[in-house]
Amino acid sequence: MTVLVTGVAGFIGFHVASALLARGERVVGIDNLNAYYDVDLKKARLARLEANPAFTFHRLDLGDRVAAEAALAEIKGLDRIVHLAAQAGVRHSLVDPHAYVDANITGHLVVLEACRRRPDVKHLVYASSSSVYGGNRKLPFAVEDPVDRPLSLYGATKRADELMSAAYCHLFRTPMTGLRFFTVYGPWGRPDMSAYLFTKAIFAGEPIRVFNQGNMRRDFTYIDDIVAGVLAALDRPPADGGESAPPHRIYNLGNHRSEPLMRFIEVIERACNRKAILDLQPMQPGDAPETFADITTAQADLGFAPRTPIDEGIPRFVQWFREYHGV
Repeated sequence: MTVLVTGVAGFIGFHVASALLARGERVVGIDNLNAYYDVDLKKARLARLEANPAFTFHRLDLGDRVAAEAALAEIKGLDRIVHLAAQAGVRHSLVDPHAYVDANITGHLVVLEACRRRPDVKHLVYASSSSVYGGNRKLPFAVEDPVDRPLSLYGATKRADELMSAAYCHLFRTPMTGLRFFTVYGPWGRPDMSAYLFTKAIFAGEPIRVFNQGNMRRDFTYIDDIVAGVLAALDRPPADGGESAPPHRIYNLGNHRSEPLMRFIEVIERACNRKAILDLQPMQPGDAPETFADITTAQADLGFAPRTPIDEGIPRFVQWFREYHGV
């Protein structure tokens, strides 16, 4: 049988597809290869996947509803979907809000409709985000907490995905699992994320922008731990408990450590063996001052157990960065 991975040329999608292939799965990947960040990096990820004969790639934009629905209907032997395609980035949602509606809402609805029309799909795992917690002040963030105070359109679209999925589970009973990712980093990471931005600037001798004067904390989660959580969720579809308990679950996938941003920068400095030039900035609109994942339910239901502190994960990322960029 076949696993469909959307957003397969993206950071998490690439690693999830690689792990599925490594355990002998057949994978069909789709991605629109948009120019939000370096397309060459996306193509380099794809090239590694395409070296495996069990992988098939289709360039496809889920926001193009008619073309996407037709293409998804053609995929044979599909029994599970890992839906990771999205327009990412809190700050970019202030610049191009329509891209978030097209990719994150229309694109998600296309995938939900594919599940509705294909009874052979036994489980949908989809990406949500810690951004759904918005302005919450209670820490750590737990899946039971209210999520009705978004600070960004990006966070609002990911919450909309969760609500749409819950409705489809109630109506059509396809098991679905939403995963709220917390600040994922690691080799082959996104160039718009802090680990990549800071490392690139340090090696170039350029300043790094540090928002809220550095008074930020994040639950930085290493990619291998995220992939382990995604696969654990994929292998454990939620049970259908009848009308009062549709087969829909949501979990936090984080490191369960809230690290000060300045310590994160210090770890990158040590890995690069260079000092950063700090450009202290005010708080950026849409940002939360702190994220911190309560992973109790993911531990209990999925056996999720993150193992990688930033002191181990950041040096691995910096090593990859140096090899990839030749610095």
